[in-house]
Amino acid sequence: MTRGEDRQLEDRLGYRFREPDLLDRALTHSSAVPELRAARGEDIAFAGSAVQDNERLEFLGDAVLELLTSEYLLANFPEWTEGRLSKSRARIVNAHSLEIAARGLGLGEHLRLGRGEEKTGGRDKPALLADAFEAVVAAIYLDGGLQPARKLLHMTVFQQALEDGERIAESDRKSALQEFLQGKGGQLAEYRLAGESGPDHQKTFLVEVWVKGERMASAEGSTKKEAEQKAARSALERLLQAEARDSEEVGPNAG
Repeated sequence: MTRGEDRQLEDRLGYRFREPDLLDRALTHSSAVPELRAARGEDIAFAGSAVQDNERLEFLGDAVLELLTSEYLLANFPEWTEGRLSKSRARIVNAHSLEIAARGLGLGEHLRLGRGEEKTGGRDKPALLADAFEAVVAAIYLDGGLQPARKLLHMTVFQQALEDGERIAESDRKSALQEFLQGKGGQLAEYRLAGESGPDHQKTFLVEVWVKGERMASAEGSTKKEAEQKAARSALERLLQAEARDSEEVGPNAG
């Protein structure tokens, strides 16, 4: 990249590199290395060359992503169990999520690719984009530490998670309800479709959740899955409230 192109990308990243070569390396695919070394008059297999691909940075970036995503989830969802934290972290840092972040930053247009990879559409390949994003995260971390890497992730990957925070939380309500019921003797929650309304392209579904023959809650949603999650949340809130009342009633008489 030219320095002007570097600046454009740095503006999108929200970070100025003290060592711009780190950013260049983060965007260098292995296919480009032989050609870049040859252009410098080096043996293409010269291990000591300053021209390196982004695979080692990708390895480090994966670890930085795991750390900062774990930190983010712990801070924003203090009530979540270890299992739910792990599942959500996996969703946030999966390859598709990182690909979307890379596209949002326009990393594809800045990749350094070999001629063969260029011809086969490498700039638009999901795996290459996700890998490049991880490498850029590592480059920022090495150049400036955790804080600028954290800022980038909040601006890209975590921002999406914040926007979808309620949806992410909702996606675990059924499992949370089941975990609670298992702790009370292993009962199973049963979800029943109680009704549908609206035209085919805009249906609303009514779902009830039953436990041991008792209707615990009901909820509506634009899909059956959404209605089930909302019903599970209501049922869990009702059960937790009942448990709290029982504890208060028993408390004064304890001992």
